[in-house]
Amino acid sequence: MSADAWVDTALWRLGRSLGEGIRAYDRFLRRFEARGVGRVAAEVGSDGVTFGLLGLLVLLTFAQPAFEATRNADWMTTDDFAVTFLDRFGTEIGRRGIVLNDTVPLEEIPDVLVKATLATEDRRFFEHFGIDIFGTSRAMVENLRARTVVQGGSSLTQQLAKNLFLSNERTLERKIKEAFLALWLEANLSKRQILKLYLDRAYMGGGVFGVTAASEFYFRKNVRELSLAEAAMLAGLYKAPTKYAPHINLPAARARANEVLTNMVQSGFMTEGQVIGARRNPAVAVDRSQDQAPDFFLDWAFEEVKKLARRNPALARDRIVTVRTTLDPALQRQAEQSMESVLAEFGQVRRTSEGALVAMVPDGAVRAMVGGRDYGKSQFNRAANALRQPGSSFKPFVYMTAFLNGYSASSIVPDAPVSIGNWSPRNYSRGYAGPITLKDALTRSINTVPVRLSIAVGRPAIMETAYRMGITNELQNTVSLPLGASDVSVIDMTASYAAFASGGYKATPFAIVEVRNSAGQVLFDRDRDLPAPERILPADKVGEINDILVNAVENGTGRRAMIEGVVVAGKTGTTSAYRDAWFAGYTGNFVSAVWMGNDDFTSTNEVTGGNLPAMVWQRLMAYAHQGIELTPLPGVDPARLKPAQVARTSDRAPAAVQPRLLSTRTVEVLSDIGAAFDALGQTASAEATDAPEVARP
Repeated sequence: MSADAWVDTALWRLGRSLGEGIRAYDRFLRRFEARGVGRVAAEVGSDGVTFGLLGLLVLLTFAQPAFEATRNADWMTTDDFAVTFLDRFGTEIGRRGIVLNDTVPLEEIPDVLVKATLATEDRRFFEHFGIDIFGTSRAMVENLRARTVVQGGSSLTQQLAKNLFLSNERTLERKIKEAFLALWLEANLSKRQILKLYLDRAYMGGGVFGVTAASEFYFRKNVRELSLAEAAMLAGLYKAPTKYAPHINLPAARARANEVLTNMVQSGFMTEGQVIGARRNPAVAVDRSQDQAPDFFLDWAFEEVKKLARRNPALARDRIVTVRTTLDPALQRQAEQSMESVLAEFGQVRRTSEGALVAMVPDGAVRAMVGGRDYGKSQFNRAANALRQPGSSFKPFVYMTAFLNGYSASSIVPDAPVSIGNWSPRNYSRGYAGPITLKDALTRSINTVPVRLSIAVGRPAIMETAYRMGITNELQNTVSLPLGASDVSVIDMTASYAAFASGGYKATPFAIVEVRNSAGQVLFDRDRDLPAPERILPADKVGEINDILVNAVENGTGRRAMIEGVVVAGKTGTTSAYRDAWFAGYTGNFVSAVWMGNDDFTSTNEVTGGNLPAMVWQRLMAYAHQGIELTPLPGVDPARLKPAQVARTSDRAPAAVQPRLLSTRTVEVLSDIGAAFDALGQTASAEATDAPEVARP
C-alpha cells in the first residue's frame, strides 16, 4: 500500500510541475503577442514564411533532376565537338559543332561584340546573382503593356543554363530548372567564364554554334576582325537565329542589328555618334544561296556523334574530329529535287506543304535524308524527329506477326464486319469481299483483316514485332493499332522495312562509318568496332511478306512507285481526313519511306500514299537504280516482272529511265579490256621515246 501511495504522489507532483511549466511558458509568450495591425502583420509574415518554405520545397523537387547533369565532372564539354563531315567518298559536305573554349580567349573577342551581347541580352549581367529580378520584372511589365512577348526575362546565365543542360520546351518545369541551374553556375564559375561559355555555346543559325563559328560562316572573317556593324548583326541572332539569319533574310537581320545598336546607346555602352556609321553602312553577309549542304542529315549525324562519344571514351577525349558518313551526295540531291518537284507541281492544289524521306541500303546505312522542304525556314527534322500516324503502311507488322504465329500468305480470313467494343472499322471501299487470302487482303489494303489478326495474335505481339524490326518510340496499345493509329517516325519506318529487304536482318539506321581525330588516328571504325547485324525474322516468312508487298505495288495501291525493270515492294498508308500520306518501299538495293502532309495536322486535299508520296519515292529510286547491278529481293522471283510494266508520275510521261544494268561479269570484262588498252598505250609511248628524233621542216 505504501508503495502504491508513493507512486500516486509522485505522478501528481509531476503533473503539477508540468502544468506550472506550461503556464509559465504561456505567460512568457504573451509578452510578444501582437495586437491590431501588428498582429495582422505577424500572422501574414508567418504564413508567408510557411508557404514560402513549402514553395521552395516544391521548386527543389522540380529542380532536382536538372542537377544530375552537373554531377558529371566533364559537364562543360560533354557535347562539345568540332566535327568535319565527309560523304561516303571522302569529300567534305559540312561541319557541325562549336569552337572549343580556349580557341579564342575572351580578351581577344572584340569589345563591340561583348557590349552588343550584354546590351541586348543582359545589361545587368555583372550586377545580378544569376537571376535578374529587376530585368525580369521590367520584362513582365513591358509584355503586359504590349499584350505579347516583346522582352525576354531570362538572364544571360539562365540562357547558358538552358544551352548547357536543358531543352527548348516552354514549360514551367523547365523555367524552374533553368533558374536553379543559373544559381549553380554563378556559384561555380566566374562572370567572365560564364560570358565566355555563352559566346561559345549560343546557337547562331545556319547550323553553327558560337560567335567564332558564326563570324566565319556569315562574314568569312576571324571573330577578332569583326566591325561594329557585323558585331551588331551577330548579337541580333541570339533572340531568333532562324528568323534573323542574314543568309536567309538580310533585311530582317539588318533591322534587328539596328535594334542592337539602339540597345547599345540606351545602355550607355556607346553614343549615337559612335554607332551612326554602322547604321548607315550595315553589314553584308556572305551569299550562301548556292550552298547545297545536306543540313538535315548533318544535324542528325551530329547527334549520332554525340551518342557515340558517350559510349566511346577515346572519342569523348578527342573533340576535334573528322567523320566519314554514309551519305551519297548525288542521291541526296535527287531526294531533295524529287520532293521539291512534286510539292511544287501538286502541293498547292493538294494543300500539302511538307514532306520528309529517308533512303538507306538494307544494312541501315543512310544514303539520303530530307527533313523538310526548306531548312532555312525550319530546322525541324521531320524525317528523324516528327511522329506521325503511318496508316496502312503499318499493316506489314501485323501480317508478319501473324506469319510468326502459324498463318501464311494463303491463309483465308473473312473480310466481314468486325467490332471491338463500340469500335467497328470499315474498308476504304465501304464493301466486303468475304473469305479472302492474307495475300489479297494486304495487296488490297483491307482493314477488317488486320483487325481480326490482331484479335487472334494479340496487339502486344504486334507491338513486339514492330519494336524488334526498328520502331523506337512507344506505341499505343489501342484497338486501332493494326490500322496504323500509333505515331512513328520516317527513319524508323525505313529501318523497319529494311528488315524485309535484307531477308530478315536487323537494320539500325546509321550515319557514321569512321571517326578520326585531328592527328588522323582512327577512333571508331564501324566494321571493326560493331558486331554483324543479327537475324530478327525467319527468311521464309520474310519471303512471304516480300512476295505480297511486290504484289501490292504491281496490282494494289502502290502502282505509281513501279520502276521499269526493277522489282519493287512497298505499302501505301493514308490516315483519316487525309492528314498523313506514306509510301514505304524497297528493292534489293535500297529502302525508303516517304511522308507528306502538313505540320499543323490540317487535312490535305485527298493526298494518299499511292499518289504524291509514291511519286516522290519513284522519282528518287528510278534515279538510284540507274547503272547498278540489281540485287534480287529475298523470296521473290526476279523473272516475275513484266517487261511492259512502267510507273508513271503523271498521265503524260513515264516516271523513270530504264536503268543501265551491268552484271558483275560485265564489269570484270570491261575492266580487262580497259587494262589491255592501258598496256597498249604504255607500249606505244615507250616506242615513241626510243625512236630517233626527226628534223622538222
